[in-house]
Amino acid sequence: MAATFLKSQFVFNWRRNPPAILGTLILVVCTGLVVFGPFLVRQNPYDLTQLNLMDSFLPPAWLDGGNPAYLLGTDGQGRDLVAAIVHGARISALIGLSAMALACTIGTTLGLIAGFYGGRVDALIMRVADVQLSFPSMLIALFLMSAFGTGIDKVLIALTAVGWVVYARTVRGSTLGEVQKEYVQAARVAGLSNARIIVKHVLPNVLTPLIVIATVQVGTFILIEASLSFLGVGVPITQPSLGLLIKNGFDVLFSGLWWTSVFPGLMIMAMVFGINLLGDFLRDELNPRLK
Repeated sequence: MAATFLKSQFVFNWRRNPPAILGTLILVVCTGLVVFGPFLVRQNPYDLTQLNLMDSFLPPAWLDGGNPAYLLGTDGQGRDLVAAIVHGARISALIGLSAMALACTIGTTLGLIAGFYGGRVDALIMRVADVQLSFPSMLIALFLMSAFGTGIDKVLIALTAVGWVVYARTVRGSTLGEVQKEYVQAARVAGLSNARIIVKHVLPNVLTPLIVIATVQVGTFILIEASLSFLGVGVPITQPSLGLLIKNGFDVLFSGLWWTSVFPGLMIMAMVFGINLLGDFLRDELNPRLK
């Protein structure tokens, strides 16, 4: 199986696409930092017993006054920025992936129901989607976070609420085309239940565009979560993400302590950049119109 995949047209096209290779390498490095980083750094940046205020605002190791023990410097609490970024990136990635999975599940389910059954059910789901699309996603997320309060679970609810629409509309459009095909009509004649037709026959044929949407949406959710945390309505300080690290650094940015916000920002940029590069390749590779 592995040998067949390595010789496939998909891998051949990937090898000839430098942006896709770059995006994959960036994601591999970021994934390694997220998964293994917390076990490699010497400090838990959120364990108060390991912090020393005497080490606060140390510059990066290569600048005057820097400490080789703190490669990227420290913040106002004396936290090693490398350790803080690694732990923060893990929370940001976890939120992005979890919210994407929830939004994809809910949106795909509603899209299948709307496209398969049509009628009033379809009209109701699509009108709700149209109303939601009339407002910016960030505005809806801010409203929900203001209503529910801070917390990772609240952020997941807000991101899921703003993310399901794109899946529902995409799946609904694909399902409308699939239900008219002969294999669905044959399944109905064979006496299969609607649920089995949807799951066994329609769903596998509408999944391809969702791969691209899901890939890009992870990066979008990471940015939205960072924005919410930066505004103080996202992840609480006891479970800080990259957005909160940037906020803490922004408070002292104009005092010359640029590293406290620049390095967390670069980490977010790298994660989203790698995701978008790979997403662009998947969009082109999985688009049947380009074949």
